[in-house]
Amino acid sequence: MQIKFDPNFARLLWESMADGVFTLDSQGIITSWNPAMERISGYGAEEVLGKSCSFLNFNRCFGRTCPTGLEECGILRHEQPETTECFLTHKDGYDVPVVKCARVVRGNDGQIMGVVETVTDLTELKEARKKAEEAISRLAELHRFDKIIGKSHGMQQVFSAIRAAASSDATVLLQGESGTGKELVAGAIHYNSPRSRMPFVTVNCSALSESLLESELFGHIRGAFTGAIRDRKGRFEEADGGAIFLDEVGEISPYIQVKLLRVLQEKEIERVGESLRRKIDIRIIAATNKDLLDLVRRGHFREDLYYRLKVFPIQIPPLRTRKEDIPLLVSHFVSLENKKTRKRIRGVSQAAMRILMDYDWPGNVRELQNAIEHAFVLCDEEYIDVFDLPLEIRQLAYQPFKHTEVSLAGHKTFGRVKLTRERLLDLLDECDWNKAEVARQIGMSRTAVWKYMKKWSIPLNRPS
Repeated sequence: MQIKFDPNFARLLWESMADGVFTLDSQGIITSWNPAMERISGYGAEEVLGKSCSFLNFNRCFGRTCPTGLEECGILRHEQPETTECFLTHKDGYDVPVVKCARVVRGNDGQIMGVVETVTDLTELKEARKKAEEAISRLAELHRFDKIIGKSHGMQQVFSAIRAAASSDATVLLQGESGTGKELVAGAIHYNSPRSRMPFVTVNCSALSESLLESELFGHIRGAFTGAIRDRKGRFEEADGGAIFLDEVGEISPYIQVKLLRVLQEKEIERVGESLRRKIDIRIIAATNKDLLDLVRRGHFREDLYYRLKVFPIQIPPLRTRKEDIPLLVSHFVSLENKKTRKRIRGVSQAAMRILMDYDWPGNVRELQNAIEHAFVLCDEEYIDVFDLPLEIRQLAYQPFKHTEVSLAGHKTFGRVKLTRERLLDLLDECDWNKAEVARQIGMSRTAVWKYMKKWSIPLNRPS
C-alpha cells in the first residue's frame, strides 16, 4: 500500500508543533524555521534563513561552546543525536533555558543532506523548579526548631531528642496526646536531616479503611479492584529518598501491621494486585496517641512491629504538665493571628491569662491555638479578655468571684459566690458606680465589668 504525501498536512504539522524545529543544509546554513522557534528565540524566519545557527549562542554543544560553523560542530563527528540542556540567547538579549537535540540527515547515497534540530523551551519548567525549591525552603523555615515553642524542662528534652534523631536515619516513634504537635516534631526531624531536600509524606492511618489505607500506602495496579482504572504509586514510593510520617499508627489493622513490618525489615513494597517487589529508600517516622505497649499486651498490636517502630522513641509532654510554656505559646499565637487578621491586639488580660493557666487543656496546644483564634473573632480591644475566650474554657477554668459580704451578725466575711446581674448591681451601688473599684473587688478587669454590664443591659452610669 502506497501512502500519499499531503503537503498541506505536513505544513499544518510543522506550524502546530510546540517544540521549536529548524533545519540546516550541509554547509550549516538555516533552511527552515518553524513558528515555535520564532516564539522561543524572538527571531522571525525572514531574519534567520540563510544564516548559521551560531548567532543563537547555545552555551553547550556536545559539551563545549557553540562553534562558528558546521564543519566544527560535534554533530558531524558524533552523528548520533544528543540531547543537551543548555541556554540560547533570545533576540532581546536574555538567556532562554532549553533542551536541544540535533540529528544528521543523510541521503540514500550516504552523503550529508543537512541537520535537523529540535528545541524545547524549559522556561516554565525552570519556574516550576524554582517554586518547588522555594516551597522546600518555606517548609524548612516552618519546621525550624524555634517554631516549636517551649522553655519547660519537658520541651528541652524534646528539642535534644529532635537534634539526635535528625542526625540519624533511625526509625522514630513519637508518643503523645492529640494536639501536642507530633507532626510538627516529625517535620523538624526531617527538615533538619540529610534527607531534607527529598519528599516528606504524611499519612493519617486512622482516616482510612483497611483496603483504602493499603492502596494509599502501597499503591495498586490497574484492575486490582473495582475502580482501579490505572496504575498508581503509593505513598511509600512517593516518599522514596525522603521520609514518611505515619500518624496514628496505633489504629492500623493486623493485616496492615504485617505489611508495614515487611517494609521496615526488607525496605520493599508490593503494589496491590502485583507480585513485583519494589525497593524503596525511606525513613519512617510514626506517631501515636495510644499506649502501644498496652496494645501489645492486649494482643491488638504486633510486638515485633512495636520494637521495630520504637528504635528511637520521643515522648511529647501534654500542655497541662508544662504550663510555664502557656504565656510563650499565647504570645506566639497572638502574633500569628495579628498577621492573619491585621489586628493589633497586644496580648491577653491578667484575668484571661489566669483562666488560660488554670485550664487543663485536654486538646493540648492545638486547643490553645483554637482558643486564641476564637478570641480574635470577638476581641475589639487592645487585650483579649475573659469573655473573648471560648465558653467551655471559661466554664471549666473560671473560679467564682471573691468579694466582701455582710453576715446576719453584721460582720464582714469573705466567700466565693457566682456573679449575677443582681449582685453586680449591688456592687455598683456599694462602689458608687466606680467600675474600676468593682473590678478590683471581684478580681477582674474593668473591661470585663463593662462587658458584663452590656450583656445584662446595665447602664454605664447610675440611673438618675
